[in-house]
Amino acid sequence: MTRQIFVNLPVKDLNETVDFFTKLGFAFNPQFTDENATCMIVNNDIFVMLLVEKFFKTFTKKELCDTIKDTEVIVALSTESREKVDQMINKVIEAGGKEHRKPQDHGWMYGRSFEDINGHLWEVIYMDKNALKKQ
Repeated sequence: MTRQIFVNLPVKDLNETVDFFTKLGFAFNPQFTDENATCMIVNNDIFVMLLVEKFFKTFTKKELCDTIKDTEVIVALSTESREKVDQMINKVIEAGGKEHRKPQDHGWMYGRSFEDINGHLWEVIYMDKNALKKQ
């Protein structure tokens, strides 16, 4: 059975958020987009639903996390190379996001972290599976 993953994240301004992630190279499914939400396509099986905070609150009885001071989740995305990791972080900074911590280099895995314009934390990683087998 094939499973799909839908990560749901609250956002303050949907248009600004779509603009930010468009600058990073992501596309959106117009079938699942309106003034309350959009569906960001990561790949054929992984999607991020970006929901305006007021709409997001209709799915939970809990309070929303203040992502400027608290962390609710870290979403990690893999890439094909170390260079792609660095390219993504450069795009993040150009689009108005910020690097969250110093790069992490474990030899077989290289990663960098960023905070999007809504305060959500993301990691961009490259794993060299050939180097991992040598460990």
